[in-house]
Amino acid sequence: MLRVVRSPVSKLRVTWKKSAIGYNRRQRMTLKALGFRSLNHTIIHSDSAAIRGMINKVRHLVQVEEVAEE
Repeated sequence: MLRVVRSPVSKLRVTWKKSAIGYNRRQRMTLKALGFRSLNHTIIHSDSAAIRGMINKVRHLVQVEEVAEE
């Protein structure tokens, strides 16, 4: 079994940059599930497969940056 070793848990800074008006309901619900409240809101999540999948679904609406762990 191959095991992927990652550095200590990294963080992702995600900023909501584009309005979800005109996009389907599932994408709007994904933004809400990520924790966004308003446009230009920035949140920090730990890097996980689930979070990456949610970000991938709304990648055209958000900006993502990796944050160095302190």
